[in-house]
Amino acid sequence: MALDRISLTDFRNHAATELDTTARFNLLVGENGAGKTNILEALSLLAPGRGLRRAALADMVRSGSRQGFGVGANLAQHAEPVRLGTYSESASPGRRRVRINGAESSAASLGEWLAVTWLTPAMDGLFTGPAGDRRRYMDRLALALEPAHASHAARYEAALRERNRLLSDMREPESAWLDAIEAQMVQHGSALMQGRARLVETLAVRLAEMPAEPFARPALTYAPSAPDHADGLSQALYDNRRRDRAAQRTLVGPHRDELNVIHAAKRVPAAQSSTGEQKAMLVAMTLAHASLAAQGRASLLLLDEVAAHLDPVRRAALFEQLRGGGAQVWMTGTEIAPFSSIATEATIWRVSAGSVELA
Repeated sequence: MALDRISLTDFRNHAATELDTTARFNLLVGENGAGKTNILEALSLLAPGRGLRRAALADMVRSGSRQGFGVGANLAQHAEPVRLGTYSESASPGRRRVRINGAESSAASLGEWLAVTWLTPAMDGLFTGPAGDRRRYMDRLALALEPAHASHAARYEAALRERNRLLSDMREPESAWLDAIEAQMVQHGSALMQGRARLVETLAVRLAEMPAEPFARPALTYAPSAPDHADGLSQALYDNRRRDRAAQRTLVGPHRDELNVIHAAKRVPAAQSSTGEQKAMLVAMTLAHASLAAQGRASLLLLDEVAAHLDPVRRAALFEQLRGGGAQVWMTGTEIAPFSSIATEATIWRVSAGSVELA
């Protein structure tokens, strides 16, 4: 068991929700719009990052509330449980606060205690959407394995914005200013790229160990847009200054990387595979990553409306793999029927209009 005594206060449509007596499998059942995914989103905030919807903090606060939101949970340990919490305040609605055992901490520190992996319907377009979606996907998976990855990503993005601002200025930027900003980009950008490379390599090995069926097995390769070592990235940024100045933006660096995914058995790019094959590959990647994240740390696997979109064979295979994994699993659905084979192993909650009760 990873989390218990979960509380949501003024979060989305949940005024005051408590979830106790959790199990390895946890099912949230209710009509569309009842607040099931909101609970998954709250759980995803117990990790670094912006959560599974990447929403603004102000949007997470319950309508009509005059205060911020709060999310808390007990993390079961061998000794005393650890209380993890995150919240916002009306006085500073754009800042997320974190507490661990009652002491103020940072969002990055949450990753040292808990790894979170998720799969949602919004991710169905991962292979066909813009490359930025796949870069964010890589970074989210990487930070679940290496919490420091989040800090490198944030600091690189901040330096990138500053370089782009200088490049778009009417005045020619001074070389010394670019030198200083590029030094930050190199420090954090090379670490960011190396983290992505480790992730893809490790994930590819794990996927190769998984059976080819019933989930379509993907093959992954990481395609960086520049050398991932400090000297190479530094030289690439320097050499590209004139071209970047003309474009008024930075054209080389980890913000231009790509994750290539193909259907391993058919040797067809994932973007050209059928919708069903794309879904099966996403499930395979999610399961592979969850098994890696569960090594050495408590971990959660959040699956939003997954079972209803799988045929009976793949649904049975999914549950069998989840039984053998190390993560605590949270799943949503509009009815219990798709989960009948694991219902006796699960804690089941009925969700309705932001309220929750044990089924």
